[in-house]
Amino acid sequence: MIIAVLVAGPAAVAGCTTGADAQHAATRPPSSRAVQPTHAPAPLATATSPATAAAPAPGPFTISFAGDVNFAERTADRLRADPATVFGQAAAGLRAADLTMVNLETAVTTGGQAQNKAFTFRAPPSALIALRDAGIDVATMANNHGADYGAAGLRDSLAAIRATGFPVIGIGRNDAAAFAPYRITLNGTKVAIFAADQVQDETTLRLFSAGPTSAGVANAWSDRLVRNVRAAHRAGYVVVVYLHWGTEFHTCPNGDQTGLAGALAAAGAAAVIGTHAHVLQGAGWRADGTYVAYGLGNYLWWRSFRNNQDDNGVLTLTFRGGKVVADRFAPSRLDDRGVPVPATGAERARITAEWTADRACTDLTATPPK
Repeated sequence: MIIAVLVAGPAAVAGCTTGADAQHAATRPPSSRAVQPTHAPAPLATATSPATAAAPAPGPFTISFAGDVNFAERTADRLRADPATVFGQAAAGLRAADLTMVNLETAVTTGGQAQNKAFTFRAPPSALIALRDAGIDVATMANNHGADYGAAGLRDSLAAIRATGFPVIGIGRNDAAAFAPYRITLNGTKVAIFAADQVQDETTLRLFSAGPTSAGVANAWSDRLVRNVRAAHRAGYVVVVYLHWGTEFHTCPNGDQTGLAGALAAAGAAAVIGTHAHVLQGAGWRADGTYVAYGLGNYLWWRSFRNNQDDNGVLTLTFRGGKVVADRFAPSRLDDRGVPVPATGAERARITAEWTADRACTDLTATPPK
């Protein structure tokens, strides 16, 4: 149960930006999972006084990550029917960790102007409620579809985030807000999660990359990302970065991915998670101990392609002592509703083998370095 509310306000991370629309802080007790989500935002609460309750001793905690989520065609139909049941059988797996995060690959608006690109996605504010109801705790909109409906769509997205109280990072009314982390205490450990977009998409990176006075998404090509990660690490946070990057339909990471992963690891990131390629990419530990998952694929998705684009899963990382000490991948596959149904039997074995094989073209290992 969350005992200190998700609030917007100045960062407590030394050297990080302040005044962010999408910046949040929360605390969870040991072995925590929030109570079943409801359609209403969490009520305000008063933090426990140090005089009446001692802070928990730092211990291990878990964070689960899934890939790309959007609401178009078949998944839009599910959203209209009932936000609480959109994720179907997948919801139980999403609720299992202390914290769960996905990439929300859509503008949150019913208006705006569709940008000049092959695919544009938008969803009503109920999309954020659907995420909460599925057991998801935070999402990133730092991707090449977060600004699909222009400046008006961005304003609507930010208004929906404020109205629902659902934490979304990687997007904001300016670059300070877009680069601000989601902050939470898990089992006595301070955690800061950043998000940014490395996809060289005309709409997002040139027209709607957040600037000093302009709304948009966090641009991973800016040195601000690495600087903020370094500052958070030095301030005592365990740092996670969720990125939108890679080459579509390629199971191997490209040079931009490996280069940025190395820079973030050097800055102190404990884990770097990615999406965008629409297929699974390799995951494991770098020699320096940073865990990298290059691509988690399509998760709740508007179309199926009857190939490896339909394979996905939930990656759960266990953190202890500031590092990822264990990983677990629970494979799933899109069904005709766009729901990632947990895989069983031969299908589970096939997707697990695919996940393992994708590591071969990376410099990652299946176990932490000694």
